Amino acid sequence: MARSDRLLEAGASIWEAQKSHPFVTELAAGTLDEGAFLHWVEQDYLYLLDYARTFAMAGVRARDEETMRDLIGISHTTLDEEMDLHREFAADYGLSAADLEATEKTPTCVGYTNHLLRVAHEGSIAEIAAAIYPCGQGYLDVATHMADLADGEHRYTPFIETYTSEEFREEVEWLREFVDRCGERFPGEHEAMREAFLTSARLEAAFWEMAYTEEEWPVR
Repeated sequence: MARSDRLLEAGASIWEAQKSHPFVTELAAGTLDEGAFLHWVEQDYLYLLDYARTFAMAGVRARDEETMRDLIGISHTTLDEEMDLHREFAADYGLSAADLEATEKTPTCVGYTNHLLRVAHEGSIAEIAAAIYPCGQGYLDVATHMADLADGEHRYTPFIETYTSEEFREEVEWLREFVDRCGERFPGEHEAMREAFLTSARLEAAFWEMAYTEEEWPVR
């Protein structure tokens, strides 16, 4: 079994929890509260900055030109395209780019981005691959589930279309192959990969909850 499939098997219960989360089911139905969606937009905007940094750092750690080019390319695409998408989402609800940049990370967002950056600084290239995999595969799987649940178009349809697009599927397929290559090349890293993957997967699930509850710091 491919390493990516073994990781997904290990995180199966987390995947199911994500698919049944009210943020996911209500977004699919078009009934999600606007405040919860905006909270996701703001926090995911900040998350993506560190997600892009993680890919760039992974590119520096890569030992071959092709992998380096691909990793840094995904970092560039995240900054050049996906960030624009979030600015468009925000603009539709009256939020400017300055509003997004002025947003403070919630505790969950801090926890997730710190995890990614710690792995990027201290972990192996195999751990980095496993840590970033849940974001891509998770969003594809959750958005595909949303598309199955959705009954016609509504205000959140662009979200579903973005994360089920052919371009996004190709990016996730590359991630799967990257994880599998790392698993084959570094068999001694399998347990570390599993732990990095499961931590990211749990934080993915926590991110939906953070957005749905509009999490804030308890003390300012």
